[in-house]
Amino acid sequence: MTTNEIPPNEPIKRRERTQIMTLKEVAKYLGLHPISIYRLIKTTDIPAMKVGGQWRFKKDILDEWLMKQSGRQLQ
Repeated sequence: MTTNEIPPNEPIKRRERTQIMTLKEVAKYLGLHPISIYRLIKTTDIPAMKVGGQWRFKKDILDEWLMKQSGRQLQ
């Protein structure tokens, strides 16, 4: 076996892909109206990026943001 070969019976490790969500998906996920999401974007309170003229959100970053927001409310 060469150094580049994967030993048999060993799972291949792959990097997990982050789920990219649309504005409507985020609104449904958060239980908010899409206009409320636009307001959060405008005030730069929610992590978002514009791709091809449409807003997109990475689910893992959104989840981190939610945890930080819930921490602020508890204090």
